[in-house]
Amino acid sequence: MTAAFSDLKGFRALLATQPASDTGAIAAAQARNGQLTKPPAALGRLEDLAIWYAGWRGTDRPTITTPQVIVFAGNHGVAAQGVSAFPPEVTAQMVLNFEHGGAAINQLSQTFGATLDVHALSLDTPTADFTQSPAMSEGDFSAALLAGWNAVDENADVLVTGEMGIGNTTSAAALATALFGGGAEDWTGRGTGVDDAGLANKTRVVAEGVALHAGQGDGLEMLRRLGGRELAGMAGAIARARSLRIPVLLDGFICCAAAASLEKTVAGSLDHCVAGHLSAEGAHARMLEALDKKPLLSLGLRLGEASGAALSLGVLKAAVACLSGMATFAEAGVSDS
Repeated sequence: MTAAFSDLKGFRALLATQPASDTGAIAAAQARNGQLTKPPAALGRLEDLAIWYAGWRGTDRPTITTPQVIVFAGNHGVAAQGVSAFPPEVTAQMVLNFEHGGAAINQLSQTFGATLDVHALSLDTPTADFTQSPAMSEGDFSAALLAGWNAVDENADVLVTGEMGIGNTTSAAALATALFGGGAEDWTGRGTGVDDAGLANKTRVVAEGVALHAGQGDGLEMLRRLGGRELAGMAGAIARARSLRIPVLLDGFICCAAAASLEKTVAGSLDHCVAGHLSAEGAHARMLEALDKKPLLSLGLRLGEASGAALSLGVLKAAVACLSGMATFAEAGVSDS
C-alpha cells in the first residue's frame, strides 16, 4: 500500500484539503425528518444528531452496520517522573487484556456491534520525557500518525478512537495547556487516581513541559512535542475518517486533546466529530467547551480506552434508526394537521 503521506508536511497538506459534509443530503434529511410521524422536534437532540450523520454519509436514509473501535497504546518517558498511580508495565498488560477480550471496551464494542482493533505502538520504546526535549522526533511522530491513518477500515460507517498509555493524562494536560492557555493546574487532574502529592508533582511536570515547548508551532507541532504515540495514532485515525466521510465519536479527555491538535492546526478539522461523553476527568468539560462540542452522555466515566464513546454508539444508532426507519405521515396514513 502506498503511504498517504511520508512526513509532517504531507499530513498537514492532507488536513488542509479534507472534504466537507454533503449539504444536499443534509437538506434531504431535514425534509424527511419534518415528515416523520412525530411532533416537530419531539426527538430532541436525536434529530440533529441523525441529520449531522446523514450529511457525512451522503444520504437522507443512512444506516449504521459497520462501526469500528480502535484503541491505540503507547508508553511515555515522562512516566518515569512518577505522574501515574500505575507503572508503565500496565500498558502492555492491558493490551493483552484487550486482545483476550477481558476489558470494558471489549464488552461495549460487542454490545453495540462494533469491531475492535488494538494497535500497540512501539511499547518497548517510550517517548522522550517532554520536560527535557520533544516527546517524538518528526520521523517517529509521522510514523504514529500514519499508523492511525492506516488503522481505519474504509468500510466503517462510524469510528470511535481510544487509548491506553500510563502517563497519558499528563501528556494530554500539557497538550491542552499549550493549545488552550491557562495554567497547568487548570488542566491537570488525578488521572489514574494519584493522591494530593502526586497531583502536585504531575502539575509541576505539566508546567515544566509547557514552559519548554509552548508557542513553538501549531497544534500538530504541540502534539509532537508533548503528546505520545497513541495520541498521534488517534489524530491520524480521526483525520483519515474525515477523508472517507466517516463520522467520529470522540472519547474522553485524552482523545479530545489529540483531536484538538487537528482543530488547532486547521479550523473545522473536527466538523465530522461529536463528543461521545463527558469524562469525570475534571478538565474535560473545559476542553469540550473550548471545542464547542456538547457531549451525548455524562455518566461519570473516566476509564479511557474508548469506553465512553463506544457507549454513545447506542445513542447514535438510535438516532439514525429513527430518521431512516420511521414512517412519514403519508406512509403511515396519519394526518399531520
